[in-house]
Amino acid sequence: MLLALSAVVSFAVTPAVRMLALKGGVYTPQRQRDIHRAPVPKLGGLAMIAGVLVALGLGATVPFLGGIYTDPQPMRGLLLALSVVLLMGVADDLWDLHWTLKLVGQVAAAALVAFHGIRVEEMPVGWIPVGGEPIQIGLTIFILVLTMNAINFVDGLDGLAAGLAVVGGSAFFIYTYLLTRTINEFDYSNLATLLMAVLVGSCLGFLPHNFNPARIFMGEVGAMLIGLLLATAGVAVTATVGDMEEGFRFRNVPAYMPVLLPIAVVALPLLDLGLAVIRRTVRGASPFSADRGHLHHKLVDGGWTHRQAVLLLYLWTFLIAYGVVSLNFFDWRIVLPILGVLLVGAAYLTMHPWARARRSPS
Repeated sequence: MLLALSAVVSFAVTPAVRMLALKGGVYTPQRQRDIHRAPVPKLGGLAMIAGVLVALGLGATVPFLGGIYTDPQPMRGLLLALSVVLLMGVADDLWDLHWTLKLVGQVAAAALVAFHGIRVEEMPVGWIPVGGEPIQIGLTIFILVLTMNAINFVDGLDGLAAGLAVVGGSAFFIYTYLLTRTINEFDYSNLATLLMAVLVGSCLGFLPHNFNPARIFMGEVGAMLIGLLLATAGVAVTATVGDMEEGFRFRNVPAYMPVLLPIAVVALPLLDLGLAVIRRTVRGASPFSADRGHLHHKLVDGGWTHRQAVLLLYLWTFLIAYGVVSLNFFDWRIVLPILGVLLVGAAYLTMHPWARARRSPS
């Protein structure tokens, strides 16, 4: 229900936000590295965050979700963090802030989440306690800031970031929902599941306006929103699994899921971020400087159309995220060979334009 509500609000508010951006002249500037060739309004993240906030507000009135709102601290911290994301994101969309100011805003948002109780307290593998409170808070801030920047880096094609969030977030939703049912047959409420539901809904509602050819971009607000909610859910789910007794564990490899699945969901953004940092550092530039070397740029420059490149990256995210989730339901000796074949097929498909170019006569 909340997923659908978030989608409806996001979809309905986006045209109004687009009109606001058009009247205010808030466009994505034309830069050499960009794919689009005409000015496109941004600020679309305002509609996305509206869907999230409305759904979270209504969730407080749903008895089924009462357990999430019993302790107001985590939700209060999250709402404050979303406020920072909203203010900083709008400011960046309007005035193109220096990367140091954006980083300060990201750290502030992450700190609000961590200081209000959502933090990494144990390593999911082996349940090793994570130091004292300062280390827990520092690690949580690092994870949240890293994920926000990873999503920001990959947000370079129409519908790419929103679509990856839908694909990866839905896989994460399935895992956390079934995990919660396994732990407690009487209370299915779980913060990570709720966050994934409202995020997937918000992105689904925005995607029809943002898919190629995009009529509006999500801007900094949308990218930071996706990163913040994905990372917060990933941190929150570690506490959930930490409460799980041995007898209630999923079969196969559940102990590794809180580590594997969040990484799988943001695997492509993290890979793109890592490659960008290495590439820019090697040439002596700032890791936060912009260029045209991202994965999506390589696909388009290699011969894929705009839409084909986006759909191809959707495919990679689907295979990785749902491949990991499937380990909870099927024997790994069945899953891994099938997944391996599918990944090889995806790799062949990805490299096809380059292979065809090499075969064709010069």
